[in-house]
Parts: sequence; C-alpha cells; structure tokens
Amino acid sequence: MKQLLEIENLSVQFTTNKGSFTAIQDVTLKIGAGETVCLVGESGSGKSVTSKSVMRLIDYENGVISSGQIVLDGDDLTTLSQKELRALRGKKMAMVFQEPMAAFDPVFTIGSQITEVIIQHKQGNREQAWERAVHLLKRVGIPEPEIRMNQYPGELSGGMLQRAMIAMALSCNPQLLIADEPTTALDVTIQAQILHLLQELKEEFNMSILLITHDMGIAAEMADRIIVMYAGQIVEQATVQQLFTKPHHPYTRGLLRSITTMDSDRTNRLFSIEGTIPHLSDLPTGCRFHPRCPFATDRCKKDSPPLQSVNGRLAACWYSEDLVKLEDWQQHAAPTDKAERAGKNERTIPELGEQGSAKEKLFEVKGLSKFYPIGKGTFNRSKAYIRAVDDVSFSIKKGETFGLVGESGSGKSTLGRVLLQLERATEGKVLFEGKELSELSAKGLQGVRRDMQVIFQDPYGSVNPRWKVGDIIGEPFDVHESFSKVEKRAKVEELLELVGLNRSMYDRFPHEFSGGQRQRIGIARAIALHPQFILADEAVSALDVSVQAQIVNLMQDLQKKLGLTYLFIAHGLNIVRHLSDRIGVMYLGKLVEIAPSEELFLHPSHHYTKGLLSSIPSPDPSRKREWFAIEGEIPSPANPPSGCRFHTRCPAAKARCREEQPELLQLREGHWTACHYPL
Repeated sequence: MKQLLEIENLSVQFTTNKGSFTAIQDVTLKIGAGETVCLVGESGSGKSVTSKSVMRLIDYENGVISSGQIVLDGDDLTTLSQKELRALRGKKMAMVFQEPMAAFDPVFTIGSQITEVIIQHKQGNREQAWERAVHLLKRVGIPEPEIRMNQYPGELSGGMLQRAMIAMALSCNPQLLIADEPTTALDVTIQAQILHLLQELKEEFNMSILLITHDMGIAAEMADRIIVMYAGQIVEQATVQQLFTKPHHPYTRGLLRSITTMDSDRTNRLFSIEGTIPHLSDLPTGCRFHPRCPFATDRCKKDSPPLQSVNGRLAACWYSEDLVKLEDWQQHAAPTDKAERAGKNERTIPELGEQGSAKEKLFEVKGLSKFYPIGKGTFNRSKAYIRAVDDVSFSIKKGETFGLVGESGSGKSTLGRVLLQLERATEGKVLFEGKELSELSAKGLQGVRRDMQVIFQDPYGSVNPRWKVGDIIGEPFDVHESFSKVEKRAKVEELLELVGLNRSMYDRFPHEFSGGQRQRIGIARAIALHPQFILADEAVSALDVSVQAQIVNLMQDLQKKLGLTYLFIAHGLNIVRHLSDRIGVMYLGKLVEIAPSEELFLHPSHHYTKGLLSSIPSPDPSRKREWFAIEGEIPSPANPPSGCRFHTRCPAAKARCREEQPELLQLREGHWTACHYPL
C-alpha cells in the first residue's frame, strides 16, 4: 500500500506563562492511501495535538515542532512556510472539527464560505464553485441545499452544521481528511448518519481518514488500524481486529474493559481505570502509565519502554508478551447471550418490591406541558408556541433510577427543570410525595428543595471558579442549616471522602481538578443535605469512558448508601441501560415508550426506540450491527407534525399515523407505547 502520510519521531512543545512543556513525544505513524486510522485515548493523551500538527495549526497556539518529520504525499510539512501550507490546506488535506459552530464564521452564509474554498484553490469560477457547493451539500444529506446555501451558521442545527463542515472539507477533493471527534456533540442517530456518510465518501473520493475519538465503538466500526495514545506517547498500534481480539498494552485493555455495551452485565459494577491521566507538565518517570497500571514493577517506574514489535503489532510495554498469556487477560471480550442476559438482569425493581418501596411513588406527573411563546400574537393571528413538553404523564418510584432518553430537542432537560420547579408548567400537575408543587408558597418550595437536587452536565460551568471547593460543597448548609464554621468544615470533609476525594482538597480551587474530579465535587454538593431525589442531566456525557465508569459506580454506591432516587437524563444509551430500572423515551415533547430497562433493550416496541438502539456503535468489529436508520432530523417543536410526531421519519408510517395521534397504551406489564403499529 502506498503511504500517504508518514510521521516520524514527532515531538511538539508548547510555551505557556509557566514555561514550556512537551505535549507529544516521539510519535511515529503512517496512513496508507484509502486507509482509515483511528487515534484513541483519554482527554489529555495528545490526540488533537497530533492532528493539529499535521495541519500545522499548532503554530497559531504557541506550539512548535521541536523534532521529527511529517511527510504528506512527498511534501515535508515541517519545513513549509504558512503561505505554502495554505495552498495545501483544503486541497491536499482538510479537517473536520469537533465544534462545527467554531469552524464557520457566523457573519457569512454557508454557501459563501464553501465557495470561497473552491475559488481560493482555483478549482473553478464563482458559478462552478456554487454548483459544486450545492452538489456537496446534497451529497452529505442536507435537504433543500439551494436554500441552505443562503443561510447563516446560526440557522442550522448541530447535525446539519456538521454535515456542512464535511461538505466544506471535501470541496477540493483532499487526499487526507482529519476528523477530530466529529460526532461527540451529536445524538446517536445523527452520529450514525455522519459515520455512514464518512464511510461512503471515503470510498467515493478515495480518501484517507485520520479519525480522532474516545469512543471505542466508533473506532471498531470505522477503523482499519487503531493507534492508542497515553500522556503524549503512542502505547499501542494494531489492526482493528488485533486490538479488539487481544490488546497488548494494559492501558488498551483498561479502555476496552471500561466500555459499557448492550451486553454488559448490569448486576456488576463497571470496570474503570483507577486514577487520572497525568498533566503533561508533571509526568511520572519510566512508563507514563505505571501509577495506574495493576501490573507495574520497579522496572516500569525507572525505565520508559520503547514502542516495539510484539506478535505482529506495536506495543510500548516491558511485559506485553507475558501479560497476554494470562488467563483473565481478555475478560472484556465475552459477549453475553441475549437469553442469559434476560434471566440475569431482572434486578432492582423486584428487590424494591420485597422492601415494599416499589409501590410508593415519589413523583407523579399528570398531563404536564411546557410551552414557550414566540413573538407577539397580532389582532387576527394567535401567538405561536414552542411545545417543549406536551401532555406528559408518568411516575418515579422511591429508590429507583428512571432513565430518560431521546435526541436533543426532544424536551428531556425541560421536563427535568419543570419537575424541580426551576420552570413553571404551562399545564398539568407535578406531585412530590403527594404534594402538588405548583401550589406551594416560596417558603414551602424552599423546604421541599432540600429533598430535590441536581447534578449538571458541565462540571466546568456548574461550579464558581472563584470559590474554594469547601465553599462550593458547603453552600447548601449556608441556605438550609445553621452550622458553625468548624461543623460545616467537618461535614464537607466527610462529603469529600464519601465521593472519593481527599479531605485536604477543601481549600483548593476548581481549576486544580480534572473533569471527573469536578463532577465528584458537583455530586458532593448535590448529596450534602441528604436529598431523596437527584436529577442527573447528562451528568457523564462530557467525560472519558474510564472516568464515566467511575462516576456511574459512585452514583450507584451513593444510591444504596443514602436511598436516593434518580432521574437520569442522557443520550448515551448503554450507560442509561446500566444505571436505570425503568426508561422513558421522549420524542418532540412526548413520551413515546416506557418500559423496564432490560425489556426496552431486548424488546423495543416503538420504531423510534428501535432506531435509537440500532444507532449505537458496537465495540466489536466482528459483529456488524443491524442498521435501522432514522433518516433526517428532529422537526421543530414550534411546528410539530400532525398525527404521530415521528411519522415524518418513521419507515413504518401509514396514512393513520399522519392523521391520528397515538395514545400511550400498555402492551405488557409495565411496558407502555404510543404507536399505532408497535413492533
């Protein structure tokens, strides 16, 4: 195979206020023509720095290539000037960024930005560039491309914007496409569409792809070869089959074992790699993974292992050959049989029944709606509304975890906020322990709020950066209790210990902690007053797979210890399955299915639920998923379709679906579905 990209012994340094540090060291990799190579590893491994080095974008971020070579189709990119690089960017190599809003200029139309690239690289005049841009937007699955050409980035949804960015990257037929976490911020359905699109475009344009991801399921589905990075170095390099069949580095094995799959045994705790990735300015001696490695010896602490050939692949571990012979080395790779799973996983609710608390309802929601007015109604025209939540009824039992899933824009977070009375309902009732919350006075509501707390999605945005950790966790005590300083400190230190942090962290500031540690701080604050109920709104979606596992285990431990009830909102369906006793599926403001967790995954009865489940990438390259595509995107809640709201995207829709809205009806014990033609 002809090599398109060859990186040899690449090291990159960054200069900061506190001096310079090496972000990646001695990185060597090759990508053949028409090959897809995936870079995987936790945040802080150096994946994005490697990709930006190829494009030489690090030059704009105080970065410099301190040694090594990057050769793209015969051109050594490390020796070229920025002017020469501009001629190659877009034409020979292009990049799809993680955050599409940051890649487009908000003051220019989508069309003008795509045509500019084509004209700049002399691939045609303005008219030809326009035609090509329209063709590409159509090719990446954007409806009505001529209209979209004249729209601004702010007028497109996240999924559409990501497609438009792919169209812009492909506008000059690049030989190498670098995609940096291109689907992280997207729903599973849109993610599946984008991944399929990338596969098709690769064949059509005969491109090579360097794909950066921390989702091993995506890597299994997309990659020909996988490169695992840790703390700025490559620790393993193998074909996708080799890596998933038998990983050779303890870190790779840890990543694979941390994955929660559709086959994971829900009765067991999730596996997680202990500790966190070291900061690049404070690296350990010897092997950089040794402080977190269960197999580390004195040699690992002193000497750094080279990346060398072991059993037909590359691994940087002194003991690879011996470790792979261990009996339990491949613990991660045994999928469970569906029937066995069904028998094994009937947990929690029966247990709760024995304790007599399954029958007790903590929350009861009756006909709940939340509408937001748009603009002002005129004399002869009624006011328009965004129907964020529309006539939703369900209950949450004491001690259970109720999962809530659905695409962005389906109304999950709005429903959560209305439950906690952070927003007032337009219609309907929310009963908490039999009390209707909307009828309580401000003082009465403050009393109830002790029992209802929130863990937010963003561990960075949900804490005050100017407050010490002790003050952040202790704030609920200032509102609801009258402790002395000594008592408050003792309580906060207990909480820190309870969530797996050190008591000595009381006086530190949020910026001194990793994302996973900050999420623990958020959890400590949420449980400070011993609430009965916690709303976890996408509480683990921003975290790496190993940190995600740690937080999920912590939440389950606290639930047992403190008798908590959770409403767990997420779009990572495997995690929802592992945590939840029952799951509700939302689509465009409506609950379309409610079922016990295992029942929902084994026997989905709504076509939307089936589409969501088939969109999950499988972290096993030998098992190709059954593809049941949900085409298009979720419609606007300001103008929902008539009849069944899903009919515009449903492969089984009939005339009745377009005219008549289905009711939520019970199919089996505990399994409710709103569909005229359930599966």
